[in-house]
Amino acid sequence: MTDSREPILELVRKYHQSMDAPAKFVPGVTRIQSSGAYLDESDRVALVEAALDMRIAAGVLSRRFERRFAGLLGVRKAHMTNSGSSANLLALSALTSPLLEELRLRPGDEVITVATGFPTTVNPIIQNGLVPVFVDVELGTYNTTIDRIAAAIGPRTKAIMMAHTLGNPFPAKEVAELAEQHGLFLIEDNCDAVGSTYRGRNTGTFGDLCTVSFYPAHHITTGEGGCVLTSNLVLARIVESMRDWGRDCWCEPGEDNRCLKRFNHQLGSLPQGYDHKYIFSHLGYNLKSSDLQASLALSQLDKLPEFGAVRRRNWQRLHDGLADVPYLLLPSATPDSDPSWFGFIITIDPKAPFLRRDLVGFLESRAIGTRVLFGGNLVRHPAYAESTYRICGELKNSDLITEQTFWVGVYPALTFEMLDYVVESIRTFVAANK
Repeated sequence: MTDSREPILELVRKYHQSMDAPAKFVPGVTRIQSSGAYLDESDRVALVEAALDMRIAAGVLSRRFERRFAGLLGVRKAHMTNSGSSANLLALSALTSPLLEELRLRPGDEVITVATGFPTTVNPIIQNGLVPVFVDVELGTYNTTIDRIAAAIGPRTKAIMMAHTLGNPFPAKEVAELAEQHGLFLIEDNCDAVGSTYRGRNTGTFGDLCTVSFYPAHHITTGEGGCVLTSNLVLARIVESMRDWGRDCWCEPGEDNRCLKRFNHQLGSLPQGYDHKYIFSHLGYNLKSSDLQASLALSQLDKLPEFGAVRRRNWQRLHDGLADVPYLLLPSATPDSDPSWFGFIITIDPKAPFLRRDLVGFLESRAIGTRVLFGGNLVRHPAYAESTYRICGELKNSDLITEQTFWVGVYPALTFEMLDYVVESIRTFVAANK
């Protein structure tokens, strides 16, 4: 039988091919973004095909992607969400589930995290009535250390939650071992690091839970979207429940009595046989994604190895070009890691005769996009002024990062011509301001 969609999809391919080629790069005029999606013909076709099938909710494509993505990372279960921030909320909230019995996190329990990071790694801790314990990071890798984490463990510490900074893995194997020794959960925020490895193993496979973002800035994109992954089937069931309104039923939405036990349940004080589709065992949300997004995710996933290779190559081009420039602390990979870099991070020596704002202003005037390291020291933000938290040790490096650190892009759409212009611009500024 002829696929009636094929003539339309062929038109989509021709449309993509007929589009104007990317404009020639003009230094100082063409904007060099710090991050962005890299989308090609197959991505456009995938989206249109899903739209023709009216796949407007989560369904077969979502489940297909979840299976493929879990297999690629090397875990048992993946659940798509509407954002990486929602993935973080679900992962942390899952640890408060009554299904974990005496292991569940309760209000007042502590979760160790880093002071330098993105707010939605920390916010779920506070939103669940828990106490974040902030530790400092080291310059160069911009991750924390085992010693800092160990020193932060107290009688109420129950979990560790932190990100692999800009794709650079924290020492995940050692952190996982430390967590196991102390009976702590570990959540890996892998949003910036899909495709990175530590000690030959994918990041996101060391912890009890892993989160990923598919926002356009990240390694693969669905526009908006995210994912929670785990090999713990109890945690996977909790995540699914909380993502899907908190319902107890495990049948797919729209399915009736697939389990053949829909009217055989008695939970809480509900009457015997109350419709299981509407029994709720968790305080949940609707944080699902859609098959439209999953169609793009499946197309993007095929290109993940290529994307990672380009990011590494671009990062190395910048590193080589700036290696001898004074006053700049360049990034370094965590020992025994192979980062799939999210960005190229630079810290300006406090003794330099110029400030970050001076160099960043110069780069921006040349149409070179820059970003600070997200929130810098989050403790210094007004959002946390009334929050309860604990600080272990000094946050000296986090403060320096807040004052003197920024990063530029390495994502696949950037060419060597663009990267060389970034290098030339930085070298020009530093030479003129010695």
